[in-house]
Amino acid sequence: RCRIDYNRIQENSQPFVFMLNSLQNLMKIISCNVNGIRSAYRKGLLDFINTEKPDIFCLQEIKANKEDISEELLNIKGYYSYFNSAQKKGYSGVAVYTKREPVSINTSLNHERFDKEGRILELEYHNFVLINFYIPHGGRQKENLSYKLEVYKEIFRKVGKLKNKNIILIGDFNIAHNEIDLSRPKENKNNIMFTLEERKQIGNLLDLDFSDSFRQLNNESGNYTWWPYAFKAKERNMGWRIDYLFVSKNLSKKIKGVEIYSQINFSDHCPIGLELGVELS
Repeated sequence: RCRIDYNRIQENSQPFVFMLNSLQNLMKIISCNVNGIRSAYRKGLLDFINTEKPDIFCLQEIKANKEDISEELLNIKGYYSYFNSAQKKGYSGVAVYTKREPVSINTSLNHERFDKEGRILELEYHNFVLINFYIPHGGRQKENLSYKLEVYKEIFRKVGKLKNKNIILIGDFNIAHNEIDLSRPKENKNNIMFTLEERKQIGNLLDLDFSDSFRQLNNESGNYTWWPYAFKAKERNMGWRIDYLFVSKNLSKKIKGVEIYSQINFSDHCPIGLELGVELS
């Protein structure tokens, strides 16, 4: 588990008072590709939510329609729940649990294929917009790479229209940005999720004044969010960091802590977390 708390690395003559003040208006957001919400539930998803108590919890690849999800998961005490499922049964889909009801909800990126696959949930609050993404993988043989790049173009258009608002982009982006973000960069330099063309897309997001919240506080290697099931990859930490919490420029100043919950095993991904000095309203 990798945990970075900005407040705790600051010098202060009254650390207890400092930390107490830092907890005011602190919003906790967690995200995870659950690789099937029903499977993750059997492996402890609900226990994780009840333990961590995030203000917002974003899920990707839920692989279920709302009618197939148990009442216990549909109505978690203290949360509003929103789902965007793929038209194809048992495929893709995203969900968000939130302690505050958003002002508005959008489930479209204006890309027909992407929208049919249920890969976006956009929630607008009074003081920020949160967009939960499950970006296409691209295919082992890169057969869907052009589709993936089309999606990124639409994302750039969308955030361009929201440029006057505080924005949080969260989810599985299916790209490792730099060599530090995967365990074997040389062996994967021409493989999907690490081609130069894909890596440029993350660079383009950063150029739009977004911050990679984890890298804002941590530049160490070995911190990954996804491990293949084969070859005992998780045990050997042969992973990739392909799940992100991007925040727009003004919000980047309010980052208080980031976390990778690498010990959580209800998916081939692990949850990632962000604490912001922003009130959920």
